Amino acid sequence: MRLHLYAALLSLGFIGLAHAADDSVEIPYTRFTLSNGLTAVVHEDHKAPVVAVSIWYHVGSADEPAGKTGFAHLFEHLMFSGSENHKGTYFEPFEQVGATDMNGTTWFDRTNYFETVPTTALDRALWMESDRMGHLLGAIGQKELDTQRGVVQNEKREGENEPYGRTDENILANAFPANHPYQHDTIGSMADLDAASLADVKQWFNDYYGAANTTIVLAGDITPAIAREKLEKYFGDIPAGPPVPRQQPWVAARTTSTRGEQKDHVAQARIIREWNVAELGHADQPLLELAASALGGGKTSRLYQRLVYKDKLVDSVSVEVQPFALASQFVLTADVKQGVDPARVEKSVAEEWSRFLAEGPTDEELERSRMSSRSGFIRGLEKVGGFSGKATVLAESQVYRGDPSAYTLDLERIQKATPDSVKAAANRWIAKGDYTLTVLPAAEGEALDEKAPKGLPPAQGKPAAVTPAKAGFSAAKSAIDRSTGVPKVETFPDLGFPAIQHGTLGNGIEIVLAERHTIPVVQMQFQFDAGYASDQGHKLGTSSFAMALLDEGTESLDSVEIARRSELLGARIGAGSGLDSSSVSLNALNSQIEPSLALFADVVRNPAFRDADVERIRGQWLADIAQEKTQPASIALRTLPPLLYGDGHAYGIPFTGSGTEASIKSLTAKDLRDFHRSFIRPDNLKVLVAGDTTLAAITDQLDKVFGDWKSMEVPVPTKAIGKVDAQKKVRVYLVDRPDSPQSLILTGSLAPSTKAPDNLDIQTMNGVFGGTFTSRLNMNLREDKRWAYGASSFLTDAIGQRPFMTYASVQTDKTAESVAEVLKEARAVIGKKPVTEVEIDKIKAKRIRALPGSFETTASVLGVLSGNALYDRPDNYVQTLKARTEAQTTASIEAAAREVIQPDALTWVIVGDLRKIEKPIRALKLGEVKILDADGKAVR
Repeated sequence: MRLHLYAALLSLGFIGLAHAADDSVEIPYTRFTLSNGLTAVVHEDHKAPVVAVSIWYHVGSADEPAGKTGFAHLFEHLMFSGSENHKGTYFEPFEQVGATDMNGTTWFDRTNYFETVPTTALDRALWMESDRMGHLLGAIGQKELDTQRGVVQNEKREGENEPYGRTDENILANAFPANHPYQHDTIGSMADLDAASLADVKQWFNDYYGAANTTIVLAGDITPAIAREKLEKYFGDIPAGPPVPRQQPWVAARTTSTRGEQKDHVAQARIIREWNVAELGHADQPLLELAASALGGGKTSRLYQRLVYKDKLVDSVSVEVQPFALASQFVLTADVKQGVDPARVEKSVAEEWSRFLAEGPTDEELERSRMSSRSGFIRGLEKVGGFSGKATVLAESQVYRGDPSAYTLDLERIQKATPDSVKAAANRWIAKGDYTLTVLPAAEGEALDEKAPKGLPPAQGKPAAVTPAKAGFSAAKSAIDRSTGVPKVETFPDLGFPAIQHGTLGNGIEIVLAERHTIPVVQMQFQFDAGYASDQGHKLGTSSFAMALLDEGTESLDSVEIARRSELLGARIGAGSGLDSSSVSLNALNSQIEPSLALFADVVRNPAFRDADVERIRGQWLADIAQEKTQPASIALRTLPPLLYGDGHAYGIPFTGSGTEASIKSLTAKDLRDFHRSFIRPDNLKVLVAGDTTLAAITDQLDKVFGDWKSMEVPVPTKAIGKVDAQKKVRVYLVDRPDSPQSLILTGSLAPSTKAPDNLDIQTMNGVFGGTFTSRLNMNLREDKRWAYGASSFLTDAIGQRPFMTYASVQTDKTAESVAEVLKEARAVIGKKPVTEVEIDKIKAKRIRALPGSFETTASVLGVLSGNALYDRPDNYVQTLKARTEAQTTASIEAAAREVIQPDALTWVIVGDLRKIEKPIRALKLGEVKILDADGKAVR
């Protein structure tokens, strides 16, 4: 995952506070260094009994020598394979204690590993992390290397199998000179991955994974004193490691404009324009973030206004800064409408670019950005770890800039920014020297260019590396006896969940509230009984399309004014549909709750459905459907449900919810008003609220804007959610996607409703079969066979019968073999190899012990309220999960497996290169094989 300090700051809102004097933006911390050079940063947050552990090694793909691209990422995978004192995958011990937000990532300048664990499991987490830091090499042999090499290569294939999946390699090759550390992408080349040897692995570990090249952040239910004691205990004996040459900033800014072109199996042309700009820590970098926001940061931005609203040349356009330690990238992306010449788009972009460089941003543009940033920052304070929590911000500041509070320098720069300073920064960096890549749809039968993109030649004057002085400390001794294995965890914290309260507005609308006073934010969801299922008998996609139009204009406001007011209020308004319900949501600051609710009420109650807005969204919608038909997973999810449910069933529709081209083209403003009148109404509504408010306060505030909303006399339409008879035989459907390096395999059968009494048994069974990293399916196809980056099984929640699906994206030459393995696992789990007590206990423990850390955010609490409302669950549903999960038996789980898994009556949808997969799949003799197109229509 691509995660960087400024991206995190933007998403969390650490950039752009309008009133710095009124809002504290600091994350308090304590920093210390062990005698071996390991840097520790500790942040206390005792709102939940969990601790985020985030370990950052200051090494990434920028440190890879020629001929070893992809090595840093490959090594990250190896670090999950086991250590000298814990044999086997690193996921299982963490699953046992209910860890959440567990992962590892690699990028240009760092490799990180993180997990959030119950406070009582912190010793286990630190033992595990320290064992692979200090005791790894004895556990890595040729088998482990070959396994993870295969997994990484399938991860590369999976990325390249996506539309526009090969653009990063092209852009980097043409953005940086050949001797620049960023000239190649992080995942590397197939040839270099093939060439990686065991000796390379061990040398990489010895060179870069010493304690002195590492920062560890502990954030959550911890104190600095306890943290120091535990870190000394577990990490104190790990050697510092050799001095590490540190790459120096090298922007490699260009002075000329260059161009490239690429063909891909995509539905529309995409223009990507890139400039090399100031690195992390540079005074201009935050100002460039402001410039990006003004140019392409959403509906109110200049390019969106010009290209989408005015000229109607693109379906989407965005501008962002991708920030790194040595250099950053300023990137424009525009998806060109079908039939439009990309040159016309570039001309309009150039005109707006020139105008911005001449004028700079307006005062209001800066103010909107600051308000959005402040509100985002407040929201971000809820999460301690994961991809973007407080631990991440502290770690990135320390690793990249040597100071956990370095982000505050950027806050100050944003606060002091003026239109003139942003304009000056833009003219220094984005006035010249860009690379433009145009990605064009490949013609039918046209082969893609598989050769590496032509890149820039080496540049002179590369900055010299600097060796940090801290490396080379002597290591301390530790009294830990690691031979006893992973520390046992005897106790676990109890779940803390707010009491659920009920109220009523003057017109009878019920309110459900869960108070959560950790941050001054209120979130709410208006849940309506509609969803994709309400499309049946009407035009498919109506529910999603109508909900998408709600914030595109009211009777008194247009879409731009709604967006502008939302930004100034720091409010987030969204609307959409799921399978069984449609919803409108508000996330608002307490200080702005009343004007935010007034805007929200206008959006819910008074959508205009203007013809101009309908046509604009229709064009974007049709482009999205076309894109869905080029994306393997979307093709499968459009194809499978109609096959499972058949005609006449509310769920017999594409599960993307987007409908079909024919239905979307035929939608009228009247259709949308009819949907709104029929379903978005007070007598079909459940109001769900979570956050920093009280029942009395929120009832009064909602009553002012919704209390006079009257119900209709006609009843709410019913949905055709009937029962579908069990499938009698296997069906196989193939969809051709030429040149695909991987095949997507999706199977489907019908399982009981989410409301079924044995729902928890089904969920536990699925955890064993394919619902967790250590499940049978994933361990088979990923860790054992190395044919997939991942394989899983899952259930889509539904009021009616729900689909039970298995998913795997596998290398093309192993498609038939992978199908056979999925079938083998399905037959085994209800036959000769039923679920075992050990497997069941592992899943039960994981689910129970993860409960205290699963509701850290207000959004997660609101999610519980939503599920309770949709599936008729009692208020204490979450509080009873532990007891009901503990009560599950092996017999009940086995019964769930037999009820749900039907290996001899599966519907298979396989998307891949028909020339290579059809014959081997037919040879399996699973059942009748039919060929479909991307619309799900029979070809032969």
